[in-house]
Amino acid sequence: MFWLRVMTWVSLKLGRSASRIVLYGIAAYFLAFAPTARRMSRRYLQHALKPRDVGWKPLFRHFLTFASVVHDRVYLINDRFDLFDIQVHNRALIEGLVANGRGAFLIGAHLGSFEVLRAVGRRQPGLRIAMAMYEDNARKINAALGAINPNAQQDIIALGHIDSMMQVHELLAQGTVVGMLGDRSLGKDDTGEVEFLGEPAALPLGPFRMAAIMKCPVLFMTGLYRGGNRYDIHFETLADFSAVAPRGRTLAVQAAMARYAALLEQFCRTAPYNWFNFFDFWQARASRQAQPSAESS
Repeated sequence: MFWLRVMTWVSLKLGRSASRIVLYGIAAYFLAFAPTARRMSRRYLQHALKPRDVGWKPLFRHFLTFASVVHDRVYLINDRFDLFDIQVHNRALIEGLVANGRGAFLIGAHLGSFEVLRAVGRRQPGLRIAMAMYEDNARKINAALGAINPNAQQDIIALGHIDSMMQVHELLAQGTVVGMLGDRSLGKDDTGEVEFLGEPAALPLGPFRMAAIMKCPVLFMTGLYRGGNRYDIHFETLADFSAVAPRGRTLAVQAAMARYAALLEQFCRTAPYNWFNFFDFWQARASRQAQPSAESS
């Protein structure tokens, strides 16, 4: 937290352009001294770019994109939207939800920036967004927000409590959009298998099951960093569980997850360096499958 506050102070005092010089050093550090992240970046890029060999330049660009997006959070959380050129695609989808007063789920991923969505909220009167995440993550996010901007106000629902679902239900009833990231599972979460970049991968079932139980529409969202000060925000229809009967939930959830994986793959192809999961998606599935047999033996 101390260094985050220092970096925030430096960024706000020097300005975005001057403080970005540090990002090249950060990217070079990870390239030189983070072998696991380097190996995972190469494995992912081999899927997304489909080259036989991924040299140091694509790896450096991957780390630099990640550092750039994290750096921009300082300005986005401090409402410095004037620094950015932000284009919103399929804006009518989110505007329609606000106009109808309907609550909905917004499922994103560690792909690009989720914080850039704050710019949409600023331009869209009546749009309220709350984030649902596990308690440990919620504490870390609140601490990070406090370090970047003590006055930052962001609704965060800590999952895993008895009343968590009630909080989500109440917010949806008020027309709030509840955001979740659907590309990482924690601990012993139930997962479903999807096809992602040519191989089976395991994604958490929780976000999609929750949306099905709440009978809500679901949108996909990603804020892709395009270099310089440019971001592209994309909204896509993911699923609508409003009229799905309980008996049809399993198939509807499977269809939503398949659609989610297809959208992830689509945007990973168009903006490959925006993928910020520096672990092996595909090996994680294999490890999860091997665990029961190890315990039984």
